[in-house]
Amino acid sequence: MSICLLNPGIENHQGFPSSNLGDLIIENAVKTELSKIFMDRDILSISTQKYLRANQVKLVKDSSFTFVGGTNLLSSNMEQYRQWKLSPLDIYRVKNVILFGVGWWQYQNPPNLYTRLLLKSVLSHQYLHSVRDGYTEKQLRFAGFKNVVNTGCPTMWPLAHLKQEEIPPLKAPSVLLMLTDYSKRPSIDSQLIRLLFDKYETVFVWPQGRQDLEYIRSFNKPFKILGHSFNSLNQFLSSGVKFDYIGTRLHGGIKCLLARKRSLILEIDNRAKEIARDTNLPTAERDDFAHVSAWIEKPFSIDIRLNIDNIMLWKKQFNATNVS
Repeated sequence: MSICLLNPGIENHQGFPSSNLGDLIIENAVKTELSKIFMDRDILSISTQKYLRANQVKLVKDSSFTFVGGTNLLSSNMEQYRQWKLSPLDIYRVKNVILFGVGWWQYQNPPNLYTRLLLKSVLSHQYLHSVRDGYTEKQLRFAGFKNVVNTGCPTMWPLAHLKQEEIPPLKAPSVLLMLTDYSKRPSIDSQLIRLLFDKYETVFVWPQGRQDLEYIRSFNKPFKILGHSFNSLNQFLSSGVKFDYIGTRLHGGIKCLLARKRSLILEIDNRAKEIARDTNLPTAERDDFAHVSAWIEKPFSIDIRLNIDNIMLWKKQFNATNVS
């Protein structure tokens, strides 16, 4: 049996990791769950950030299962917005792809005709698709798919059995801030930064995206800046430093929550907002400083809700085939 993963965590067909390190957080979660389902069989990864070549199309065709794993790859106008690099040729070349924890780009109109034709040609009609929020499920149903379930994002699946007492209820001495290079709001972000320096002894920053560091440095504040690498974040999480997370990076925040850090994700688009609506992920509007300040100062409790039935329904459909 061969397993193929169309992988947003790879930037090109040479296997370079994505410059958006949030993609690596998603990739790690997706591969972990697929390894559990398919008993540690090898998973062949192909980038979604580049168009498929003939040899990669053959690999997809020869695979027992092909998944596309995570991120907001789908949109209502896929002829224009191509975060998942599918060409019109792929309508004929690529078949039976299974969605795994995929989201929708932004709030949009229902999918247009081209998008509906593309998805109906490329995606599986046999297996259930896993999407990460109810909005994405609704958009896929508009596109004609009934075989779709809202499982939440696979990065959050390990939080299914999180106990409230595992997360510190009170403010830590330090804070880890993440901002987003493609959603710059200097006037709002400068207010946030002033608030954090007022409330915390030390403000650490992890630049998740390629240009995050340049944006952070433009504020000319005495941040403690971590390296732009996945390992740098992992080392910080295991360093023993007591900190809260506050920032606009969704999966950076989820990663901190997985490490049992008090975390508040600031909404910049539909992704955090919709996931929070379904799962009770701690979020706030990015300019609601009264809420952010109250969250910092007051005891915090957490109650993550995941649809375990949907997760198991999606996973169990492979049980009859994963031993062949």
